[in-house]
Amino acid sequence: MTTIYHNPRCRKSRETLQLLEAAHETISIVKYLEEPPSEKELAHILTMLKIPAIQLVRKNEALWKEQFKGREFSESELVQIMVQNPKLIERPIVLKNGKAALGRPPENVKEIL
Repeated sequence: MTTIYHNPRCRKSRETLQLLEAAHETISIVKYLEEPPSEKELAHILTMLKIPAIQLVRKNEALWKEQFKGREFSESELVQIMVQNPKLIERPIVLKNGKAALGRPPENVKEIL
């Protein structure tokens, strides 16, 4: 089973989903804006991605710029911020067999399929 944290309004997310469908993957779609991951789930995803939390934050979002830019946060604080404000989570994220990839660009996910 392949899981995609997906935003249907995002072009890169749609392209990544199409790539998964073309690879004939069995796909679980999580519309993370409607069903945000828990803090534990997001922390686990970051571990699988092997990146610090700040690299998963969408820093160009107005919300980030207005409320959080220029401030220092711990890893756990950043995870809490993203869980409470899921539009700040970079997308799409694809999970398969204990591995994760950020679909920016969509071709990045091929390495875990």
